Amino acid sequence: MIMVKVTAKNILVQFKARKLFTFNSLSFCEGDVIYLQGDNGSGKSTLMKLLAGIIKPCSGDVIAEGFAAPKWWQPNTLLGKAVYLHQHAYLFDGNVEYNLRYALPKDKFSAKQLQQRINQAIDMAQLGALLHSNATDLSGGERQRLALARAWISQPKLLMLDEPISNMDKQSQKLVLAMINQLKQEGTGLIISSHQTCGLTALCKKHWHITDNNVVASNHIPSVEQSQELQYVSAN
Repeated sequence: MIMVKVTAKNILVQFKARKLFTFNSLSFCEGDVIYLQGDNGSGKSTLMKLLAGIIKPCSGDVIAEGFAAPKWWQPNTLLGKAVYLHQHAYLFDGNVEYNLRYALPKDKFSAKQLQQRINQAIDMAQLGALLHSNATDLSGGERQRLALARAWISQPKLLMLDEPISNMDKQSQKLVLAMINQLKQEGTGLIISSHQTCGLTALCKKHWHITDNNVVASNHIPSVEQSQELQYVSAN
């Protein structure tokens, strides 16, 4: 089985005369868990969109292995193998179950298997009591849990999470941490963007830091700030 992998080489991203970042080579593949750090405006979201095939660099190459190369004029969808999840995820004007069903690869499973996977996602995200609620009426934490459950249900090989626990209460943060830990255990490649170290970044094995218009990669994970630390709790 071919491993899903994205490699970006000799990349330059700039907006008009302003250089955002540059780097020689970065790779992101199944099983990676990467903490992406950088100041506001440094380009964290842009880098993840680049790797997801949503935007094109000013110069350089993005090489996809194990799936079709990105089509720059057709952004990846939740049905793709590389998914970028914004901190304010787009949800459809429909109930929770409708949003989950949208992400299912219907040509691969029977109706019974589809329902089983929906039920698993609902249990994992603890959304059972909200199943018939309109997604637009959910709180920020509930919306993020739904977005993660929808991403999980589509079985992405690579998932990029942009500030996945920002503006959440502690209980919602713990539930999201449990969900992301589940994705890690299943071998999904993860990039986690966060302003501070916490229980989420403690899951990471690699560190990318955007600083001085460069992306610096290392295997050193900054120490978790005790005041921000989240303890892992089961989502079940």
